[in-house]
Amino acid sequence: MPDDQLPRTGSSPLGASAGRRRRRRALHVVAWAAAGVVLAGSAGAGYLYVRLNGNIHSVDIDSALGRDRPARLGNGSMDILVLGSDSRSGANAEYGHSSGARSDTAMIVHLDRGHKAASVVSVPRDTLVHRPACTAPGGRRRPAAPQVMFNTAYAVGGPACTVKTVEKLTGLRMDHYVEVDFTGFKNLVDALGGVPLTTTRAINDRKSHLNLAAGTHTLHGEQALGLVRTRHGVADGSDLGRIQLQQAFMKALLERISGIGVLSSPAKLLSAADTATRAVTTDTGLGTVTKLMGFAQSVQHLDSRRVHMVTLPVRSAPSDPNRVVPIGRQAAMVWAALRADRPIPAAATKGSAAADRDAGRVVGADPTPGARSGGH
Repeated sequence: MPDDQLPRTGSSPLGASAGRRRRRRALHVVAWAAAGVVLAGSAGAGYLYVRLNGNIHSVDIDSALGRDRPARLGNGSMDILVLGSDSRSGANAEYGHSSGARSDTAMIVHLDRGHKAASVVSVPRDTLVHRPACTAPGGRRRPAAPQVMFNTAYAVGGPACTVKTVEKLTGLRMDHYVEVDFTGFKNLVDALGGVPLTTTRAINDRKSHLNLAAGTHTLHGEQALGLVRTRHGVADGSDLGRIQLQQAFMKALLERISGIGVLSSPAKLLSAADTATRAVTTDTGLGTVTKLMGFAQSVQHLDSRRVHMVTLPVRSAPSDPNRVVPIGRQAAMVWAALRADRPIPAAATKGSAAADRDAGRVVGADPTPGARSGGH
């Protein structure tokens, strides 16, 4: 099999103990916020439960895909497809016009069988893949298409088609689906009071409307969105560099969530829960506050120091230098590791074009509390 194709079948400053407790909470902000509201409801604020339950929008992935899917692993591990969509509908119209939404960011989150460690694999949106036949929302059948950009699956057939494409790419069944759009992402960041981070050099990108001097900042929603969207402000302007920025920001975001005491403040908790449940679209398996609470309980012992982030190993596509293709043998190592519920080996990403970027060193979590707001 050619190397450029996959099989088509389918730091805490407050001490280690306190740090572990905070990091465990950081990795499931939506779920634990919703769980807190369930508990509040049991104390007599049931109307809040009803309100938040009504916030959640879900899609029935299982019914849409039927039985033509990989088997569940059945070992207690879990795979979740997390998408950031670039929809310009509704409140997102301020970001320009587009003929349809696409998956601007895609991450496969693998929780190990004890839900105490996780591997996160980012899939570049410009990856050329085999998109399987899909049924679009409304019932229109879309034929299979070889060598098309990964993010077109969402444009063609929505969440179900994207899940099906990922399952064919990886051979892994996606147990759950979570999607956040531009406005939802901004609102989540603002609900947390912004995210402190430090830039090692200036970032200026007119297309994403981001202008940051080198130094420490607290990024609020619009700036945070600009950072995770920028392609031209750092490195070589590629999607691979942007993925590194996204991963670095995610780490800063987790540190922020862990340090602001949301769980100790009912007002903060309820505000975060209201924003979080409005911000996401899930599969029906996570589509109620009760189900989110169950998920939160299952990951309560997850420590962020045991979260390993990588990008799908890729190389430039022979047909188009602006596109990438998976490095077959190395990509297979990634999926095999997840299937076996083992850490992704370093050899799987060695030499990948995705590893040959320095964008991830441009930003980092703010090392001190009380960072000043910047970038306006």
